[in-house]
Amino acid sequence: MTILPEDGASMSGRERVARDAEARGITIDIIERPNASSLEEAAAILGVDPSVIVKSLVVKRHDGSFLFALVPGDRQISWAKLRSVVGVNKLQLPDASLALEATGYERGTITPLGSTTAWPVFADERIVGKRIAMGAGEHGYSAWVEADDLIAGFDATIADISD
Repeated sequence: MTILPEDGASMSGRERVARDAEARGITIDIIERPNASSLEEAAAILGVDPSVIVKSLVVKRHDGSFLFALVPGDRQISWAKLRSVVGVNKLQLPDASLALEATGYERGTITPLGSTTAWPVFADERIVGKRIAMGAGEHGYSAWVEADDLIAGFDATIADISD
């Protein structure tokens, strides 16, 4: 499902997230929390280990298209592993303005849920079977979701994509 700009322009980021999750049959809990300046600070606010927070990274392919990489907060994306899984020689993180343009979300709030374009999702195998927290489309909010439901809702590719 793609939320078109004219469809989602008047909705807040978290409303777009909730609407897309509902359309995909994914149960989420969006909670308000104080703003955090880092993933580690967000984990402390939520009272969880950083590995419970999943980073939704926007990755640009050489052809100009994008994908989402879901990586546990205590790990880093492995470019070599992700390139191998995607089957390309070049991938990169776009600058913040391009990530915003590609998803409709600012860094720190990015999630595949409600993205302005439904890019393919690649999930690190370490999130399988866990309840995770992730961006909720707006600063000051976190979305809690069962990773397996998120993976199924996006027909995500599961692989070892982090170090």
